[in-house]
Amino acid sequence: MSRTLVVSISGIRGIVGRGLDPEVVARYAGAYAGWCHDQAGGETPVVVVGRDARVSGALYAELVMNTLQAAGCDVIDAGLATTPTVEMAVIREGATGGIVLSASHNPAEWNALKLLGPSGEFLSPAEAADVIERPAGPWADYQALGQRRSASYLDYHVQAVVDLPEIDIESIRKRDFRIVVDGINSVGAIAMPALLEALGVRREQIILVNGEPHGRFAHPAEPLPQNLVETCAVVAREGADIGLVVDPDADRLALIQDGGVYVSEELTQVLATDFWWGRHDGPFVTNLSSSRAIEDVARQRGQQVFRSAVGEINVVEEMKRTGAVIGGEGNGGVILSALHNGRDALVGAAFILQHLVNQGRSLSSLVADLPTYHMAKLKTDIAGHDPEVLLARMAQRYSGGDGAGSAGRVSTVDGVKVDLDEGWVHMRRSNTEPIIRVYTEAGSPEAAHALGERFMAELLDD
Repeated sequence: MSRTLVVSISGIRGIVGRGLDPEVVARYAGAYAGWCHDQAGGETPVVVVGRDARVSGALYAELVMNTLQAAGCDVIDAGLATTPTVEMAVIREGATGGIVLSASHNPAEWNALKLLGPSGEFLSPAEAADVIERPAGPWADYQALGQRRSASYLDYHVQAVVDLPEIDIESIRKRDFRIVVDGINSVGAIAMPALLEALGVRREQIILVNGEPHGRFAHPAEPLPQNLVETCAVVAREGADIGLVVDPDADRLALIQDGGVYVSEELTQVLATDFWWGRHDGPFVTNLSSSRAIEDVARQRGQQVFRSAVGEINVVEEMKRTGAVIGGEGNGGVILSALHNGRDALVGAAFILQHLVNQGRSLSSLVADLPTYHMAKLKTDIAGHDPEVLLARMAQRYSGGDGAGSAGRVSTVDGVKVDLDEGWVHMRRSNTEPIIRVYTEAGSPEAAHALGERFMAELLDD
């Protein structure tokens, strides 16, 4: 029986019972407790713990909370909660940190420990490395065991979104949206309808599918078009204005336009930021693998876009560096630092509904005005080759350094990204397999795939 465990700056992630075993969960929860004690400076650390609806979630959350208490941390049990809700709870409580039990878009047999710092953000690479390298503990004696209390933060999260100055509840109410929500049998099925009602959408106008939060996902959890055929059909059948689809921890948002047509996840941040730029000036940050459609919209708006390495915390750090108050990732993530520095499907949904109201248009009409790009995600086996040597050679070739005259705009912030007139290619080494991942974007699916094939061949061209 194969075992899968991935320990990285993104957290501790694996298949339950086949890698992410109870002893693994306790070991890293205990190590995180020691890190929290260092941050607390002699005070009792306080840790918020929340989870998505996965079958393993309640059991593993209990194990995490018991471990934290055994190490002398006080625990706030947030129960079923979206990742952005837990991030906001950490900030509200002034907590030392937080743990979210969720494997995001991974299948139901997976789970993970997502680790947060006192700002409600994911740990930095250095902080995550510190936790990973620590032993569990030290453990508290009987007089210093941590306490526990329970609290719900969904109302707080929803109200914070509704209270944003960019949101006009009365105008949304008057639009009388009909909305399909796909909650993928997890916490989004609770959070998204609560948000919509607070925004003025009538309950009878909210069609909830996959709304039982039992963690047995009705379709593969990642909100991709091939996984949402039935949900798209519901949007069409119900004559809905929009479909809102989240992943199991509701930090990603995918859209289905009127008529039941899937809208690329890449366009969630584009639409949300176009709305923001209608009210504010200022830079936007996204990662290197996100669509260049955001640059096209930025040019129309006279705004700047900055790119970071892949990974939410890298986007957040670049936002801080550039003074950006809005950022995101092409996987459907929208980050608004006025609330918290993390992807938030509730913020994305509120912004896009308000955008539709302000423009007085349908989602299909807005999408039709956006540039059309297509992506391909490929990988090539590099067994026997040093990936850093291969990537360095490609960077040199496309910066014009090999004399071949094939210059492009090259970034080596995260692997190698080459921007060409006809599209872009982003090449990154895998940390777990002898492969290089090759992501591309171009004007058609065929052109994107051909660009990837070309660069995979060049990678191994001696």
